[in-house]
Formats: sequence, structure tokens, C-alpha cells
Amino acid sequence: MTTETSSHYDHLEQMSVHDLLTNINREDQTVPLAVAAVIPQIEALVEQIVPRMAQGGRLFYIGAGTSGRLGVVDASECPPTYGVPHDLVVGLIAGGDGAIRKAVEFAEDDAEQAWKDMASYEPTPADTVIGIAASGRTPYVIGGLQQAQVAGLLTGCIVCNAGSAVAQAAAYPVEVVVGPEFVTGSTRMKSGTAQKLVLNMVSTAVMIRLGRVKGNKMVDMQLSNVKLQDRAAKMVMSEIGVDRETAEQLLAQYGNVRNAIDNYTH
Repeated sequence: MTTETSSHYDHLEQMSVHDLLTNINREDQTVPLAVAAVIPQIEALVEQIVPRMAQGGRLFYIGAGTSGRLGVVDASECPPTYGVPHDLVVGLIAGGDGAIRKAVEFAEDDAEQAWKDMASYEPTPADTVIGIAASGRTPYVIGGLQQAQVAGLLTGCIVCNAGSAVAQAAAYPVEVVVGPEFVTGSTRMKSGTAQKLVLNMVSTAVMIRLGRVKGNKMVDMQLSNVKLQDRAAKMVMSEIGVDRETAEQLLAQYGNVRNAIDNYTH
């Protein structure tokens, strides 16, 4: 398991702060290259997700620890960014929402719990489950994927070791092999970065293919703070050539950028 192999560096406690930061950064620079090498795997997964979600299917992320938290982050950012319902992309973490802040001991070792956690959402074969596990051996994730496959859901995964049990349980595995961590076994580092990059790629590509972006703009974003209201007004001004007052009036009337643009009449 490359995620567990010894760091390329030793005697870390003897390094200066400059050397620590420089060497961590040197390792981090290898991560996008590892992701680039598996774009065909990511593409295959996204191509399967899009038609299912276009028919009303949902996307579930399941994971433990850092992997679970990253799934929750990605899922929670889809509604404000793309204006989708909160139950369209769902992040589930072993140990429940409390585990987002504080580790829940042994929660990841229950192979039955992920499917139980999904039960309240009443999963159907139109849905997709992506298991996230740096090691590729997390029972919570393996069990969830196996039970999802039995129930007819589309299954994918994001792992950082090759040939893992999680990958074997997924129809469309993404295996980003990032190599040893700077601190041996600390998979919140390069592995976590790789998982975050792939999650960004998957959800962004899916949302764009589902029509949630116009040109290059988040036209369905929720206007939930002053910064986003300002960004929305500038989008409307740029797109249809109106002044700020008119743009703000259109946004107030129609609720988001897309509707403001689509309903504007000269």
C-alpha cells in the first residue's frame, strides 16, 4: 500500500520550518500529475452519472475520517453554487454528522452502517454512490458499495492505492496513486488533496453537463450573502447590458441570475 509506505523524507523533527514547508510543497506538486493520469477513469464515471441525474437520480458520497469530510464539503457546496436541492448531492460520513468535527472511534469498521445511513433517503437504481477512501480498505465504504451494487445503484470510488477492496466493490473506480505521504501514513495530506481535486472535477463536470452553468457563470447560485448578490448583479449587467439598478430589480423579481436573464425584455 503506497499510502502506508515510508516517507521520502526522514528526521522531520530536525528540519527547519523553511525546509518542512518546501518539502511538503514539493510533495504536493506531484498530486495534480497523479490525478491527470486517471482522467480516463474520472471521465468514465462522470459519463455514467450524468444521464442518471438527468433522470432525477441523486449522488451520494460515503467515507470515513478525512475522506468522509471531503465528501460532505463537496456535497454541501453544490446547492449554493448551482442552486440544486440539498438532497441531490449527499455526503455521508461514518459516525454521523458529529464525526465531521470530532473523530468517532471505530465508526469506519462497521460494514453495514453506510447502507443504513442511506436508507432514510430511500435509494433507487437511478442513484449513484461514490465511496471515498484513501487506503481503499475502509469497511464502511466497502460494505456500502457492495450493498449499493446489489440494489442496482451505480457505484464509483476515489482511492489512493491500486487494486484495493474498495475499487473492487465499485463498477467505476478512480485510483489516484499519489505515493508516500510526507508524514508516513498521514493520508489527510497528498491523498486528501487528490480526493478533493477529483471531487471538484466530478461534481463540477456533472453540474455543467446538467446545464447548471451558462457560459462560464454560476447562473443558478443562491444569493445568500452580499458578496454573491454583488456577483449576481455584475453577471446580469454583463450578460444583458443593463445598469446596476435594473440588474438588482431583475434579481429581486426573479430570484437568480438565470431567471433574470431569461425573463428580461427590452
